[in-house]
Amino acid sequence: MAVHEFDLVILGGGSGGYAAALRAAELGKKVALIEKDKVGGTCLHRGCIPTKALLHAAEVADHVRTAASVGVTATLGGVDAAGVTAYREGIVAKKFKGLEGLIKARGITVIAGEGRLEKDRSVSVGDDRYVGADVVLATGSYSRSLPGLEIGGRILTSEQALALEEIPAKVIVLGGGVIGVEFASVWHSFGAEVTIVEALPHLVPNEDIVLSKGLERAFRRKGISYNLGVRFQKAEQDENQVTVTLEDGKTFTADYLLVAVGRGPATAGLGFEEAGATLDRGFVIVDEQLRTGVPGLWAVGDIVPGLQLAHRGFLQGIAVAERIAGMEVPALPESQIPRVTYCSPEVASVGITEEAAITAHGADAVVSYEYNLAGNGKSEIIGTGGTVKVVRQKDGPVLGVHLLGDRVGELITEGQLAVAWEAHPEDIAPLIHAHPTQSEALGEAFLALAGKPLHAL
Repeated sequence: MAVHEFDLVILGGGSGGYAAALRAAELGKKVALIEKDKVGGTCLHRGCIPTKALLHAAEVADHVRTAASVGVTATLGGVDAAGVTAYREGIVAKKFKGLEGLIKARGITVIAGEGRLEKDRSVSVGDDRYVGADVVLATGSYSRSLPGLEIGGRILTSEQALALEEIPAKVIVLGGGVIGVEFASVWHSFGAEVTIVEALPHLVPNEDIVLSKGLERAFRRKGISYNLGVRFQKAEQDENQVTVTLEDGKTFTADYLLVAVGRGPATAGLGFEEAGATLDRGFVIVDEQLRTGVPGLWAVGDIVPGLQLAHRGFLQGIAVAERIAGMEVPALPESQIPRVTYCSPEVASVGITEEAAITAHGADAVVSYEYNLAGNGKSEIIGTGGTVKVVRQKDGPVLGVHLLGDRVGELITEGQLAVAWEAHPEDIAPLIHAHPTQSEALGEAFLALAGKPLHAL
């Protein structure tokens, strides 16, 4: 067995892994990056980037359908599934090539193969063993299913849905969270009949109730159906269709069933526990600095309990690389990480919901304000409704920012700055928001919470 020595060995080349590799190399470390598939991971190849390319294609289709409303004569002749696939794959290929170039330029050694953490904290790949002064675990996540629900045939994960070579006429989406509503939005815009089945009482149930209800109204107007508050019981399929039965006996039939019930940590069978790491339901337990209980062993990304977001893993990878290099890096609270769901309309948030704020501080100590995008000039121009909601502690800082509407994902960074810097609305209200922009809607909310509403009574 050949032994190869490095300053840092990283198991997993997704967002967290490659970010750690790039930053560590920049800081002068000799880095090995082990990846069994392609560097970039789920986000680049089967998640964030390809799904957002699909959502953009869906947005274009919707714009053509509604072109007459702005005086443009246009007709949607259909959606070319092969053409959409070529567009999507072209975006991914370009990003992948750029990432490969960056990794090569930084002198990072990429090892193609399935790695396993050994008891001595080295990583084995086939007959080779890679030893590092530090090791970062960044093995990512996989699409979950439900007990008794077998994936295959007409029952798909999100990865398999991306690989479909057709646009289904009728589809059921099991799960009304981020992945579920994004695919529902895409397929509806492409002309499919869509039904979402969600066991909890609302779509995007982790968001502020104002956003959940607003998205439900928007989907209802679009013609996207949903069934809420009843649990899935079983799914049956034949060569032509799949039928879903709920616990109340209601049934739905479609061409395909997308299972979008969340993602699990990809840690099974990789030797983590044998090497001394503590796992809880498959997640690697770390301290606030992302250290496991084993000296020199770190973990980042989707395998760490918390939000499973590419930009969270990316930031964690950078932080770990800097800590390994001896730098002081403060821990980032989960509440300061922005969240965006890229359906139409988009959902974006940072901080805590009003309900969570009341639980933490008491009803009398929490104040919120909602601004309707109908009053925002740029939103009216681009044809989107929606809501801006800001939650603050009474006479205190902004605790949460919650947005619903087309393109609001581009606004959430201002919300993140407000929450992370514990800004008071009075601090932000004097700042200028360019006119006409959607960012003015946030400005209006901060003005109102500062006691000087401009365009609201």
